[in-house]
Amino acid sequence: MVTPGITGRIRPTKVKKRENLQKRKRDDVDVEKLEQAVQQLDPKNGSYKDFTDLPLSEPTKQGLKSSHFAVMTDVQAKAIPLALQGHDILGAAKTGSGKTLSFIIPVLENLYRLQHVGPDAGLGALILSPTRELAIQIFDVLRKIGRHGHMFAAGLLIGGKSLQDEREALAKMNILVATPGRMLQHLSQTAAFSVDDLKMLVLDEADRILDMGFQHDVDAIVEYLPKERQTLLFSATQSKKVSDLARLSLHDPEYVSVHAQDESATPKGLTQNYIVCPLEEKMDTLWSFIQASKKSKILCFFSSAKTVRFVYESFRHMQPGIPLLHIHGRQKQGARLDTTAKFSAAKHSCLFATDVAARGLDFPAVDFVIQVDCPDDVDTYIHRVGRTARYNREGRGVLFLAPSEEEGMLKRLEAKKVPVEMINVRQKKRQSIKDQLQNMCFQDPALKYLGQKAFMTHVKSIYLQKDKKVFKLKEYDLEAYAASLGLPGTPRIKFMKDDNSRQKKQASRQTIDVSDSSDAEEVAKAEKPVRTKYDRMFERKNQDVLAEHYKKLVRDGPDGETPADVFTGASAADGGDEDFMAVKRRIPADDEEEASATMGTGDARVASGGRLVHVAGASQPLVIDSNRREKLLQSKKKLTRLMDKGKRLVYDEEGNPHEVYELEDEAQYRAKGLPEEQRQKFIETAREVVQNADVEDKAAAKAKRKDKLRKRKERERNEMAEGDADAGVELPDPGEDLLANFRADAEYTDEDDEEQQQEPSKKAKKWFESEDEDEEKTQKRKKAKAAHRVEEPETLEDIEALAAGLLG
Repeated sequence: MVTPGITGRIRPTKVKKRENLQKRKRDDVDVEKLEQAVQQLDPKNGSYKDFTDLPLSEPTKQGLKSSHFAVMTDVQAKAIPLALQGHDILGAAKTGSGKTLSFIIPVLENLYRLQHVGPDAGLGALILSPTRELAIQIFDVLRKIGRHGHMFAAGLLIGGKSLQDEREALAKMNILVATPGRMLQHLSQTAAFSVDDLKMLVLDEADRILDMGFQHDVDAIVEYLPKERQTLLFSATQSKKVSDLARLSLHDPEYVSVHAQDESATPKGLTQNYIVCPLEEKMDTLWSFIQASKKSKILCFFSSAKTVRFVYESFRHMQPGIPLLHIHGRQKQGARLDTTAKFSAAKHSCLFATDVAARGLDFPAVDFVIQVDCPDDVDTYIHRVGRTARYNREGRGVLFLAPSEEEGMLKRLEAKKVPVEMINVRQKKRQSIKDQLQNMCFQDPALKYLGQKAFMTHVKSIYLQKDKKVFKLKEYDLEAYAASLGLPGTPRIKFMKDDNSRQKKQASRQTIDVSDSSDAEEVAKAEKPVRTKYDRMFERKNQDVLAEHYKKLVRDGPDGETPADVFTGASAADGGDEDFMAVKRRIPADDEEEASATMGTGDARVASGGRLVHVAGASQPLVIDSNRREKLLQSKKKLTRLMDKGKRLVYDEEGNPHEVYELEDEAQYRAKGLPEEQRQKFIETAREVVQNADVEDKAAAKAKRKDKLRKRKERERNEMAEGDADAGVELPDPGEDLLANFRADAEYTDEDDEEQQQEPSKKAKKWFESEDEDEEKTQKRKKAKAAHRVEEPETLEDIEALAAGLLG
């Protein structure tokens, strides 16, 4: 029996394993002291500069120290104390000012003081992000700060991963970082996932999440969450709409805006410029800029994913001398993560991106942010240029504006306190790549197709813009823009039609009639009485049998009467308005039907004004009474179908023709006997034919083998004779041959002797063989034959020795 307290393990159990076996709640935490210190904070009047000035737990302090965070930014100094006391916050600060830590530290500390730890506690905090890349970045910061002693279970919910694996882990999570779509999917489909005990809701990039793109998802998520919770909203451009705040059920929110009084809404270290560049010159200007900045880190923004792909593929083929990357929303999750990791680690690189990378992402040491396509609004511009000049560093942003966009966009930037200066492009350093793009599109159809899609999506993005004072579609030179992309022509776009089809579709019928008619017709139509819906209802006609185009069918009745006239006894003379089921032209569906129609009704069609054409091989003439039948004379294929079909004949021994498949009379068939007897006779006759043919085939095969053997013997004798003649040996007379008994083929004929005396025929030389090569081959062949030549016996002793050797 084992003594109590003593286990059977040889090695001592590790301390960490013993801790994991226990409940994950900690007993050594003095929650009351932390709570008292938090309540003593004075966020409005107090001044806090360092993180050590705040009442934080030891695990959080260790995480901040290991990540080298010591001094708080302005937004952190104002937002963190308020969030620690449980206030709802609307936080607005410039890009790169440290908003992520402003809500991660309160999330960790508030749940730490509540001891919301372990799988039994459930979900305590939810952080929503608009993009997957930003959610991954927030989760990385949360993991770095919280891994030094915090016991919370944190998870990441984004699309592109296994849904079943996430369902199994959701019940144990205390903190979740998620995108709205994935979060709503689990709330509606995962039964074991409960958010009834949620303490905190955080929305990063809140203006984007509350925008139209995520409005439905966020509203549905909020319906699942409890009303009593703390809500934190952070963004560079904060939303102050009453409707947005009411949807989130905020309770007396504190508005934190540390840069509201600044002269600029963008960071101080950011230099902002713009270039007036027509649409057709953007590709040349971008290529020239990349060539001049190869030792820099560049981020280029475009309006559509197709444009990003086209620019990336075309520039990659041209090899600019700098690593190129691209990211957009249509990529798979793994490819997007690889791209962000590569661009973050690169020292010199160029990334082409859509607005997927415009918000929240922290790319270190970005030198230039190039906005090739004009942003939708000023908020998008601020988020784009915020990818550089982060954390008091320096950076530069360049905006490409078309001449029609310059005035409207500059007014909106000035209204939002965004200082932008105009610069010019040096014409000496500018390079034109139009010819190269045309050559690549000509050689690669896939690239040409991608360019067409890029053109269409870019024009569509301009067409769908809300601010029509900035984006004036009619003032762009779209043909020149298509040529600058290397396309052979301008792709056709449906919404670019000038016929105002959309307005016509929405307008009433009376308006269209009035607009299309003349002044006199307008007056006449205005005097018409107003038709009610009942009038229009009784004026309608069935669109299948009773429609106008079904009333005129072929006149097949006698004397031009319609089928209705035949059935009812009426004629055309009785009344001309009662033409029912009469057609003036019928087009047959089949060629055979057409042939019969063209050949069979000759008299009627000639009488109606047609002419007869006799076709060689046709028994009946062809009637030509229309242009369509006139074209039949030019088609050999159709004329052959109109000709008479011939019969295949066989001739008997007497020379009389018969059809191939000619049936016998029944009397002749019965006179030959019963069917079984005829069958046996046929089988015996067929057997005899097969046996005779088999004998003939065997005789022919035997003769063929004998002929082949004779020819081989002849060839060997000729070779022997050639070898002896070359060696100067005199052959014995064939009549006095002493080895006649030992030869395999002793039967000689006069024909064989004549063939033996003939010289073997030489093969014709090929076009590539010379006479020297022919002589060398002949000498080699003679030497080989001389080596294998059998010497003829000269004396009787030689003959006896040869016979003894052959006999064994």
